[in-house]
Amino acid sequence: MPKKETMKQIEQNLIDDFALLENWEEKYEYLIEMGQDLPRMDSALKTDDRLVKGCQSSVWFDIHCEDGSLVFSADSDSLIVKGLVAVLNEILNGQPAEDVLQADMSIFETLGLWRHISSQRSNGLTAMMGHIKQAAADCLKGQPEE
Repeated sequence: MPKKETMKQIEQNLIDDFALLENWEEKYEYLIEMGQDLPRMDSALKTDDRLVKGCQSSVWFDIHCEDGSLVFSADSDSLIVKGLVAVLNEILNGQPAEDVLQADMSIFETLGLWRHISSQRSNGLTAMMGHIKQAAADCLKGQPEE
């Protein structure tokens, strides 16, 4: 099995992909496409205890700790937010919990997404990142995510 790319390599790939797009309309379309390509989350997992608090849209994360790495499935009922979830999924899913905890996630600034999403969406994105980092901290403490 090939070694998973590092978060920095994945971020650079995303930066390169977004750089090919000429305007924000194209970038939004790409973000929506990424969301549509997100692996399907089992609807039975879309429960209140997996709902991210602080998001205006509904966003679910089912996160598990496997051999010190975070593995998760996620979904949202909003197209743009689902695209943001897809970016987080691309970068963080399957990565060592310690790396996830250290992630600065400046990728959203680099891609210009912070400036182009509503304040509610940026608050939601911050909440999603907090949710994932908490799961990473729990994973490092040896507490399996439920």
